[in-house]
Amino acid sequence: MGEVLSQNQEMSPFAKAVFARTYAFYLGETWHECAARVAKAVASDTKQEQQFYEMIRDRIFVPGGRYLYCSGRPIQQFSNCFGLIPGDSREDWASTLHDAVMCLSMGGGIGVNYSRLRSKGSPVGRMGGVASGPVSLAQMVNEVARHVMAGGARRSALWAGLDWTHADIQEFIQVKDWDSDIRALKAKRYEAPAPLDMTNMSVIIGEHYLQGLERHDPTTWDLHRQICHSMARTGEPAFRNQSLILRDDPTGYGGNPCQESTLGHRSVCNLGSIVLSRIRDLSHLEEVTRLATQFLINGSVRGDYPVPEISERARIERRIGLGFMGLHEWMLMRGYRYEWSEELARWLSVWKAVNDEEADRYADRLGERRPWVRRAVAPTGTISIIAQTTSGIEPVYCTAYKRRYLNGDQHYFQFVIDPTAKRLLDDGVLLKDIEDAYQLSHDFTRRLEVQAQVQTYVDQAISSTVNVPEWSGSDNGTNPRIAEVIASYLPRLKGLTIYPDKARPGQPLVPVSFEEAREQEGVVFEESGECSNGVCGL
Repeated sequence: MGEVLSQNQEMSPFAKAVFARTYAFYLGETWHECAARVAKAVASDTKQEQQFYEMIRDRIFVPGGRYLYCSGRPIQQFSNCFGLIPGDSREDWASTLHDAVMCLSMGGGIGVNYSRLRSKGSPVGRMGGVASGPVSLAQMVNEVARHVMAGGARRSALWAGLDWTHADIQEFIQVKDWDSDIRALKAKRYEAPAPLDMTNMSVIIGEHYLQGLERHDPTTWDLHRQICHSMARTGEPAFRNQSLILRDDPTGYGGNPCQESTLGHRSVCNLGSIVLSRIRDLSHLEEVTRLATQFLINGSVRGDYPVPEISERARIERRIGLGFMGLHEWMLMRGYRYEWSEELARWLSVWKAVNDEEADRYADRLGERRPWVRRAVAPTGTISIIAQTTSGIEPVYCTAYKRRYLNGDQHYFQFVIDPTAKRLLDDGVLLKDIEDAYQLSHDFTRRLEVQAQVQTYVDQAISSTVNVPEWSGSDNGTNPRIAEVIASYLPRLKGLTIYPDKARPGQPLVPVSFEEAREQEGVVFEESGECSNGVCGL
């Protein structure tokens, strides 16, 4: 891949620890060995294998986590997630639960659109009685996820969507507004069960909803304020703009857990991310985009799938989701604050054009179907930690924070100094000049504007959680500001998620002072408060 930037040469201890416990094939596997394993599993020939290896090794492109974990295993399940859209029958319920077990146990998250199910209390013709409604099936899938460790190594990821016109929409909106007893139990023991606690939720809206907001229809605005009130208090549900999604993906009625992929029934998401902050110039961006596009198409062809029906959908659709991460670091490296710029527009124009061109050219060369959709910006999570850059389109979360994670049955904490912030500080940038998500939470329209601008280059969707201040009753939920700002941006976004600070008990990331994190960086703490095997409790 040419010159390797200095920041690529050594992975931080924190990044190494995340890689070792999440993706390593065997104890002691290095990142370079992982890159070789993944490249060999996906490449068509030795030349391509070397090219894939170099861009992964140098963390210029990082495939989705299932590639990192599953490459070289007897079952090479490369898909990060699957979409399900059940019909309204006993057989459909059973099929959904079967697919949930198969997909989750092979490491893929699932997203389920429950809008086709009849409402709670509706008559059941053949067997008599009444239906229990879509929230009931969502609860059943939630419990499947609770007891299935995805790929045997991590908690399952879920999404549930329900159309805003569904008769059960009120129950859906309110189901995660847990009472004080449940919240207290969750704060004490995060694994304690609660309604839909494993599931991200979205209200699915469309053109009629947007038109109702525009013409100030009282019924639409009443529902809109209820949704925004719940979002501002609990972080859920999110919005999913189906009208904009179907413009680019006519079958995209489903989605994945983080909602960056638009999916049909039993479709797959096939993800990988370019690390923008490690791209030298537009020529380099073109080179990496071509190779990354080839990588994902190969992965779709060579990967294994949980059930034959999903394998067939993958063959027909060949969906890929090429995204990027490190956007905020890219901005900071060029002297921008978190904002849209003409330079970024030029970069994303190249990324989009080259990805589309290469997807068609390479699929034709292989004799495969051209991918139905090509680009999706994922939140990247652990792979952005491994890449040591900012996640997806997210700003620096916080210059220093305490990260909570699960390893086996035990929860641990680590104090983390954001690697991007650390590099910038080393380069002489002042701590006060590094804008983070908490500062932007008081000016969150900038977050929404960047997402709306990036969306014009992305044919699927963007996963981005917009931070807002902690819920305080009158300041967020009943103040029309949040509801009105969201209404103004919904027509330009395929999905919108906000997260008020401390909205959920046991949240995984908590800001701490830079000094506190610097003193304790690299130490692992058990949540239990006990000290064993050199790992000390809080």
